[in-house]
Formats: sequence, structure tokens, C-alpha cells
Amino acid sequence: MAETETSALAAAAEPLPPIEDAGFGACIDRFAAARVVLLGEATHGSSEFYRARAAITRRLIERHGFTIVAVEADWPDAAQLDRWVRDRPGPPADGAPFARFPSWMWRNAEMRDFATWLRAHNAALPPEGRVAFRGLDIYSLSGSIEGVLAYLDQHDPEAARAARRRYGCLSPWQAEPEDYGRAVLFSDRDPCEAAVLAQLNALLEERLGRDDPEALFDARQNARVVRSAEQYYRLMYRSGTESWNLRDRHMFETLRALLDHGGPGAKAVVWAHNSHIGNAAATEMGWQGEFNIGELCRTAFGTEAALIGFGTDRGTVAAADDWGGPMRVKAVRPALAGSHEALLREAGLPARALLDLRATALREALHEPRLERAIGVIYRPETERRSHYFNAVLPDQFDAFLWFAETSAVTPLAPVPAGGGAETFPFGL
Repeated sequence: MAETETSALAAAAEPLPPIEDAGFGACIDRFAAARVVLLGEATHGSSEFYRARAAITRRLIERHGFTIVAVEADWPDAAQLDRWVRDRPGPPADGAPFARFPSWMWRNAEMRDFATWLRAHNAALPPEGRVAFRGLDIYSLSGSIEGVLAYLDQHDPEAARAARRRYGCLSPWQAEPEDYGRAVLFSDRDPCEAAVLAQLNALLEERLGRDDPEALFDARQNARVVRSAEQYYRLMYRSGTESWNLRDRHMFETLRALLDHGGPGAKAVVWAHNSHIGNAAATEMGWQGEFNIGELCRTAFGTEAALIGFGTDRGTVAAADDWGGPMRVKAVRPALAGSHEALLREAGLPARALLDLRATALREALHEPRLERAIGVIYRPETERRSHYFNAVLPDQFDAFLWFAETSAVTPLAPVPAGGGAETFPFGL
């Protein structure tokens, strides 16, 4: 490892206090003028990443007027939590939010603690000034259909009947939407694209229910999710690049819709994986034709978007062996030689540190592509290089990088018990 690189890293690293320290979140003050701050994670199951994002988000809300928290989660699940943290009325929930695989990604003690704080923070504010909690993702085909129908049943029963006819095309696949894409691609089934687009357009023209703009916005967004999910499940069997790009474009368009809905003073914090919030143009993903919400934000907002990556060398993580499998607490292997994470380890950085990658010395030291680790909800250490590393130019990918030398697994929560009351919603404790 070149001595100039490690010495530049060691000199530039800013030590951070423990996450629980009141001063931890101050590291983000340099980006407070941004309209969008995107906070990453190198895994979907590390406690330090969740707690650090929570501490930073608290500061952005309390000190800098941020009004939206938007996360890599499904819209209907996040809407349940949003109604709780903003103390808003809404239709009775059919079940616990964040119940589908991977439930631990949002159904964990770290997230519960942040949501509890956000509810208490909002309670001291007028309803119109409360901070919203929103979901950006695309997977909630069935839940979003139910959300559209619930809204129309209340406000326009005739339109609800028309929506049921349109969405009836998707009925056979609502439980297993992956099978819809397979059926369209490999059998004679016609796609439902025209029907879901017609329903979205009908909701965009909806005039009833304008006395409750939040409910109408929620219904329209659910219709957008159905439209995007229908496309996504058709594309996923044809092209990984196209389906990835559709998903991240949907997340970006959802973010734009949230900012527009929030008005001129709206400012958003985004929580998502590094692979979504870093600038894909600086990574192997982008070189192969993929883009992401970070790249789209950089293009749309310029310096008013701050892209903050997170990384670790070792520890434990909550992850599964395979999609749909049980959560396990797994040991995270020390970073591979030749990776950004190994370089940071060998530079002797503090246990918690921030690297402001806009600094000239760091841009020069890190200007070449290196491996970067990405652990999602699946972790396969036995195929570590092939499964979890890609090449990236770190200072072009992120504006700053938060380093935690050792991390630990999130603490998952049990499902909400049947009959849980309002005091225990939404985490059932």
C-alpha cells in the first residue's frame, strides 16, 4: 500500500465521538445547506449504520429544518409508520408494517428508537410542520393496490369499482408478483401495463377527496407504485440492468414527488444502501450501464445533494444465506486486500471517523478505482469477492465517507402480536 495514500488518509480523517454523544451528528453540519442529504450503508444489517443515520438525521431535523425522512422501504409500510409518527388518521392496518422478507431491515430496535424519537419530536409541532416518514421502494404491488382501493372506496365507490376491474388483471399474481413477469415472458399472458396506467391517470384526475390532500397524495403514490411494480416484475426476467434502473428511477421520482408535495421549504434525508445513494457513474455499476438515485440526485440537484457513504472493516451483520431465508448473525470478514476498506484499515483510522472526500489531498490519494464491499440482505462470505465487491472511485462516488472499523448486527424485533393496541403500534412492544 502506497505510503502517500495511507498518510493522506490518516491526516484527513476526522475522529468522531461515540454515536450516542450529542456531538456526533455535528459532522454533517457542513452539508446542512443541501436540499437532499443521502445517507448510505455498506450492509442492510449493521447497528452502527442505523444509529449513525438516526443521530445525523436528528441533527438535520432539529438544527437545519429537514422535513422528510425517505427510506429504502415500501410505500404502504412506511405510510403506516408515517401515520404513527405524525399522529395522523388513516385506514386500519391489515397487518404489521415491514413484515415481509427481509423484516429485520426495518423491523429492528434501532429503527424503533428513531421512530419513537420522531413521534415525540413531532408531537411538539403543529400538524402542518411535522416531519414525514416515507418509503421509496417498488415491491409493494399487493399493498399498493389495496391502498388505492381503500381510498376510492371511501371517496368514490364508482371509481373503486372501475379500479377493481383494472387491477383484476393482476389478481392471480398479487401474492407472488414474480410469477407475473414469468407468465408474461414465457407464456401467452398479456401484460397489464395499459390497465395500471389507466388507473394511475384516473387518480391523477381525481377531484374528490381534495379536503384530505394527504390521503389523495398517498393514493396517487400507491398507483404510481403499482405502475412501476408491474413494469419491474416484467423486466426482472429480461434484464437486470433495466430492472435496476427502473427501480432507482422510481425511487428518485418518488423523492421528487415528496419534495414537490412538501412545498418550497421541503428538505429530505434519504436512507438507502451505498449502491443506491452513491454516484453510480463512478462505479463498476455505472460503467456497465446502471444508474441510481444518487447519480440522478447529483444531476438534478448538483451541490444541493450530499452523498454520504458508510463503510466498515469487520464485525457482525444480520443477513440471510439466501433470498427468503431466516436471518442469521454472521461474522463479517476483514476487508479484502486492494479494497478501499483495507486501505482505510491500514491507514490506522480511528474507530469512528469521517473523510470529507471533497478535499484535494483525498481526491488525489483515492483517484484510482478500487474494490468496495456491498453486503445486502444476503451475505455469502464463502464467495466474498464475487458476491460482495465491485470497483469504484470513492471521491467521485461520495462527498464524504463515514468509517466504522468494527460494526455489530442490528437487533431484530418480533412481529406485532395480534390485537396490539395504539400504544404499541407499530413495533408491538
